[in-house]
Amino acid sequence: MKHCLLKALALLCALVLMALPAMAEGLSICIISSGGVDDGNFVQDCYVGIQEFIASHPDCTVTDVKETDLTQLVPTVEKLSGDYDVFVLPSYNFATIGDIALNNPDKRFIVVDSTIQDSEGNPVTLDNVYTMVFKEQEGGFFAGVAAALSTKSGKVAVVNGMPFPSNVNYQFGFMAGVNYANAKYGTSAECVDLPSYAGTDLYGNNVGGNYIGSFTDEATGKILGEALIHEGCDILFVAAGASGNGVFTAAKEANGVYVIGCDADQYKDGAYGKGNIVLTSALKVMHLNVTRQLEAIYNGTFVGTDALLGVDTDSTGYVSEAGHQQLSEDALGKLAECYDLMKAGQIVPPSDTEYAPNDFPGLN
Repeated sequence: MKHCLLKALALLCALVLMALPAMAEGLSICIISSGGVDDGNFVQDCYVGIQEFIASHPDCTVTDVKETDLTQLVPTVEKLSGDYDVFVLPSYNFATIGDIALNNPDKRFIVVDSTIQDSEGNPVTLDNVYTMVFKEQEGGFFAGVAAALSTKSGKVAVVNGMPFPSNVNYQFGFMAGVNYANAKYGTSAECVDLPSYAGTDLYGNNVGGNYIGSFTDEATGKILGEALIHEGCDILFVAAGASGNGVFTAAKEANGVYVIGCDADQYKDGAYGKGNIVLTSALKVMHLNVTRQLEAIYNGTFVGTDALLGVDTDSTGYVSEAGHQQLSEDALGKLAECYDLMKAGQIVPPSDTEYAPNDFPGLN
């Protein structure tokens, strides 16, 4: 009887263990990008999330693949689909991986800055794909308020890489933040756009702004930065990937010009001589959300979904930490006020599809 009881107990334990989600050990992770993991902001912040995950899971590995030809990004995913367990894909350019993911159900895909579609252009949500898009307009709004409160010339500008929805969101949010500061805090800042660098969005609309036309063209980034400085701008919000390095160089070579970093804390990138040109940085907290999804894959709790992330999950914001920004105490106080109002839903910055920079909840 005792022997039978032990056998039954052993069988029960085995069944319980079988019911638990299996932990995927030794994940092989691949991050593919056009700008590289050392671009100083967008891709690098995603890579930091991977590194933080690996630091606590040394049995896992990461390989970074840089493909500067945007038309080859999705084919690169397909070519490597059999070689890795997880793909981290930071860019709107990965929107068309739907068929690849569908044909590789045992692989996991983390797509940053885009939802996905199949080869016929139909939006799809798959069990093995987690897409995260951010309310960039929120970070852009904080940048605009900071710029308006800090400018001495009264002229500010936003510099973008390409007019993808995420960048148009940044642009509209920035313009809205300037308008908000002018209306609520008594500033009189002007957003400067150069018509020759205006962007055309995915719907064929001229959205204005200042677009380099690439996320990897530092030379044009410097030319555009110099042109805006020549127009009198003393604060430039830079959302341009590696192209933004050229804008940083232009600001460093000028006198009294500051930049606002984007996506990640870029303060170290602003250092030159004994000074620093970074006023603050607008944040998309990508590293935290990449880490969260890798953890979910590892422990078996991963759920494929399309996530829209913002201040409500502490996934957007700005740098307020001492030693990483140069904002006045007054500006920090007003930005904190804006953050609380946004989190409460009283300020809703405009995106590329909803509201406008001069007409959004909280302004009027």
